[in-house]
Amino acid sequence: MIIWIMGLSGSGKTTVGKILKKKLKQNHNIIHLDGDSIRKIYNDKLGHTIQEREINAERISKLTKFLSKQQVFLIVSVLSNFPKWLEWNRKNLKNYCEIYIKTNLNILKKRRKKLYSGNIKNVIGVDLKFNEPKKPNFKIVNNNSLTTLNKKIDQIINELKLNN
Repeated sequence: MIIWIMGLSGSGKTTVGKILKKKLKQNHNIIHLDGDSIRKIYNDKLGHTIQEREINAERISKLTKFLSKQQVFLIVSVLSNFPKWLEWNRKNLKNYCEIYIKTNLNILKKRRKKLYSGNIKNVIGVDLKFNEPKKPNFKIVNNNSLTTLNKKIDQIINELKLNN
């Protein structure tokens, strides 16, 4: 199973990934890939322009495919701004599920003041367009309630029958 969690920076992708992993760990061998961690793994000078972000998106999708062939449960928490790569994922990744975390921009600005200040270049949602996913399997509105977030995650686990 591959659970692909996407949304803007500060939306809660990593938090949702960690909660999912913790709730499912007893029943599954799980690897959690996080977009920031992937950049560190490659340890290169890849920046944040649209072109560099697309290179990173390709890396993450292809790494996910490679790992999925090892028959592990994957949780992937990444921004995912490229419809082309989401479509590639749907065609090339078996047992693939998308979760879109939508968060109000004012809340994002409070969570990541420096990032969303307008003083940094190449920020998705500020000076670069965010391509909101068209057909995620699940959508979570994350506007600060951890209790609501946990309930939504439990609903997703139940709908996907992941407690078995």
